[in-house]
Amino acid sequence: MTAETRRGTPADTSGLERGTEVSPGTADPETDERLPKRAKLIIGLLLASAFVVILNETIMGVALPSLIRDLGITASTAQWLTTAYLLTMAIIIPTTGQVLQRFGTKSVFIAAMTLFTLGTLIAAVAPGFPVLLAGRVVQASGTALMIPLLMTTVLTFVPASRRGRMMGLISIVIAVAPAVGPTISGLILNSLSWRWLFIVVLPIALVALVLGSLLITDIAETRKTRFDLLSILLAAVGFGGLIFGLSSLGEAAGGEAHLPPVVPVAVGVLALVAFVLRSFSLQKQERALMDLRPFRTRAFTISTLLVIVSMATLFGSLILLPIYLQVVLGLDTLQTGLTLLPGGVAMGVAAPIVGRLFDRFGPRPLVTPGAVMLSASLWGLTIVDEGTDVALVIGIHVALNIGLGFMLTPLLTSALGSLPKNLYSHGSAIVNTLQQVGGAAGTALFITLMTTGTVAATAGGSDATAAQVAGVHTAFIWGACISIIPVLLSLLVRRPTGIDRNDMPAH
Repeated sequence: MTAETRRGTPADTSGLERGTEVSPGTADPETDERLPKRAKLIIGLLLASAFVVILNETIMGVALPSLIRDLGITASTAQWLTTAYLLTMAIIIPTTGQVLQRFGTKSVFIAAMTLFTLGTLIAAVAPGFPVLLAGRVVQASGTALMIPLLMTTVLTFVPASRRGRMMGLISIVIAVAPAVGPTISGLILNSLSWRWLFIVVLPIALVALVLGSLLITDIAETRKTRFDLLSILLAAVGFGGLIFGLSSLGEAAGGEAHLPPVVPVAVGVLALVAFVLRSFSLQKQERALMDLRPFRTRAFTISTLLVIVSMATLFGSLILLPIYLQVVLGLDTLQTGLTLLPGGVAMGVAAPIVGRLFDRFGPRPLVTPGAVMLSASLWGLTIVDEGTDVALVIGIHVALNIGLGFMLTPLLTSALGSLPKNLYSHGSAIVNTLQQVGGAAGTALFITLMTTGTVAATAGGSDATAAQVAGVHTAFIWGACISIIPVLLSLLVRRPTGIDRNDMPAH
């Protein structure tokens, strides 16, 4: 790589943000439709690796009834295997904007896959719930690094006219991987123990780590940055307090909470307020852990809010449906996984098609129908009970996933495509952080509402199955009511203005 090629500019906030810095002769992605071969290789490997790591966000869903029985824990405790995964990502992702500035592409990839592989190994040999939870946290630490690395790389090299299609592929990774996680889990658990959920993934992670070490190279110059430890601490306490408080509501309903849920929620809110104030104060010095300037862009703010609600719905339904299918309808793990498979496949098929439609028509003609379909599906799930035909559940789940598919690709593209290049890495960090917070909140909220409804029905004299149905009804009714919000917000979504400048004033 020549000295001219390696030269960075002060305006860069990420070593990945200038497509002309890849190699001699590389075309400018803003004016050339072709992708450099090295970019194709890196993006392809990142997509495959990200699919594997994100798959693990929901792979425990179908296993929860078995874990509850085998480990002697409650549903509120077991859901932490998913909630802690998402929460860890929400804590780490805010640091990735600076991580991508300071360390090269190869170093970040190796760190991400090493952490994920180590966490997978810990979970596979875990003797009990605490060690299993620790393994999930280490896994999530690697996943948190992978997603922003993928998004920032794509934004760097893919021209604006093709971003819808490429974001369609990213949507497959971000949304479809979690959607098919329960199916893969069901196939494995049909004949093997829950440990095999990690044993099967381990060699795949090792192969990805080796290939990345051999094939991925640093694609731009890095620069030194200072990590603000106080901001990291405030973000961890803020997001952790909110999610822990929501999860504690379910434990409180079952009489197991160690402290009133309002305490961690209040601490979380105060910490987040302090985090935002500190970010604004450090922003003037270009030292903010997470640059909040993207929120000045209307399209970014609205799209990000919709992504939060969408991910809360996706993860909430993915945690609740396996419990309903197994506990209420009596399906085994394989049947549960196969029941949820069509929905994941439908989203996978829809994502690239939606990406092409976005490039042609923009976001609103896709997001609004998707939001309506999502809301209608959640209202449909409010009618399920112990006598519901599985075919009806499959149909509703397919519609729900198609609705999400019509929303996520346009929303991600609109949010990040509306920003100037120097805010790509921070915009990606913000979207991915709040995405995980939304997923964790959805998981905690749906489980909390189900637990509350189940406890109330049991106290009223209902048998175990009827009480569980009442809990499921409670959760889905609230989810359906919340789903009206994205329908209204979708009317405000606009096509990105196509910012081509490389810089934006700092303040």
